[in-house]
Amino acid sequence: MNATATIAPADPQHMRALQRANQIRLGRAELKRRIAIGEVDVAEVILDCPPEAESMAIADLLMSQRRWGETRCRRFLAQVPLSERKTVGTLTERQRKTIVNMLITLRLTRVRSPFARQPTD
Repeated sequence: MNATATIAPADPQHMRALQRANQIRLGRAELKRRIAIGEVDVAEVILDCPPEAESMAIADLLMSQRRWGETRCRRFLAQVPLSERKTVGTLTERQRKTIVNMLITLRLTRVRSPFARQPTD
């Protein structure tokens, strides 16, 4: 009884890691697109922290919003204070709530401002 077992060759570890990185990258790009068009709210992403956003820098997430650049992002995060490179997945619950409350306050202030640009038909 000389039985031989055949083992299917497994994918090399580096190939699995590359596939996983590509999935994350594509998911992150899709998330950024959805934020840019207003389909997804940044505050929701910060609170829920989907897998594709866990390793994303908070600055990248904020700048994916329409009309948010480096300067606005830096000024916003300086109020917390929080590093631009801090990843969304490593934010504490307190930091998450603070950022979300600041975003909501910023939106409300913008809407109520008498100097805000009114939509034209």
